[in-house]
Amino acid sequence: MTTDDRMNWMWSEAMAIFSRAERLREAPPARRTARSATWEPAVDIFETDAEVLVSVALPGVRDEDVEAEIEDDALVVRGRRGFPPHLRAAFVHRLELPRGAFERRIALPAGRYDAVGRVFRDGCLIVNLRKSV
Repeated sequence: MTTDDRMNWMWSEAMAIFSRAERLREAPPARRTARSATWEPAVDIFETDAEVLVSVALPGVRDEDVEAEIEDDALVVRGRRGFPPHLRAAFVHRLELPRGAFERRIALPAGRYDAVGRVFRDGCLIVNLRKSV
């Protein structure tokens, strides 16, 4: 590895650390819970005339390790991403996917919902909220 390659690699790693620290700093303290969630998964929210779909990015998380419930006017998704058992003793070259407890509180569009569906597909939890007529 040349000196320039090492400098580029170190700079890239330092910027990634600063970026993660900035995201944590910007998270309001009220969003952190007693369960000590350490990260928030990314979400997409779609609304049609009949439903609201919430897609939560959770690659590497098992369905049984995720809770999703409606609290007040928000969908709360929480759980934990751990290391796969066969990789616990592995040498880590790069670790960008967050590990540990997570929680995401997602404000829902105003309205009433009469059915809630949940599927895990392609590394995402998809919550379907059917609107009341």
